[in-house]
Amino acid sequence: MGFLTFLSDFGTTDHYVASVKAKILTLKPEQVIVDISHDVEPFNIAHGLHVINSVFQDFPEGTVHLLAVDTHGSKSGRYQAALYKGHYFVCADNGLLSLLTEGDPRQLVDLPPMHDTSSPARDILAPAAVALANGSNMAEIGELADGMVQLINRQLRLNDHSIIGHVVHVDHYGNLITDITRDSVDAIGHGRHFTIHFNREVIDRVSTRYNQPGEGDCVALFNRQGYLTIGINKGHASELLGMFFDSPVEVHFVPDPVE
Repeated sequence: MGFLTFLSDFGTTDHYVASVKAKILTLKPEQVIVDISHDVEPFNIAHGLHVINSVFQDFPEGTVHLLAVDTHGSKSGRYQAALYKGHYFVCADNGLLSLLTEGDPRQLVDLPPMHDTSSPARDILAPAAVALANGSNMAEIGELADGMVQLINRQLRLNDHSIIGHVVHVDHYGNLITDITRDSVDAIGHGRHFTIHFNREVIDRVSTRYNQPGEGDCVALFNRQGYLTIGINKGHASELLGMFFDSPVEVHFVPDPVE
């Protein structure tokens, strides 16, 4: 029996999370369920994507991830399961899987429909997740899919001397996580010094800890997933800087001296 993780936008003040867990435990009383978060902003696929993308590879291969974010947001009415990087994902066909798998899962199936349910997470996704966690293969839980709803991640703008990216998530502490990766900085920079520009602020060094600068000062670092993150030591960067999802962030490289 494998692990089963649960991510949702259900919140924790209602019974919705417990209802899905009750279904899982009814089907398999000994099933291990790991809550990732139930505080994804309602219907916010970008937020759900960031959370699951940040953590799923920390779990053993074969783990099943039940993604109940915007579960009624599938215009196609489909619910799907995907195999990607050795992990299984069950989700509404609302674009989240296409972003997570970059449109290329190893396997993709449509789950059996149930059009009269008010809780697809409980009645469609949970049984599929339990079956996968307990050894069923993809062909046993659904029919081969002919595609999925496609959404496209915002792309970095790269040139010889700069990278332009955006904030893709604001975390609980107000830190601004961008889509600028350490790999992109290394590939464009080739070891050159660079500065980070955002909302009239400039940072000329990358720290290794949030508390490296003085209290109240801006800090930039690469998080554990390799994404450039901007914060304020002991402060809420999003509120204090007036930056939110999709705010621009630029990295400027010092040009090589003319020989």
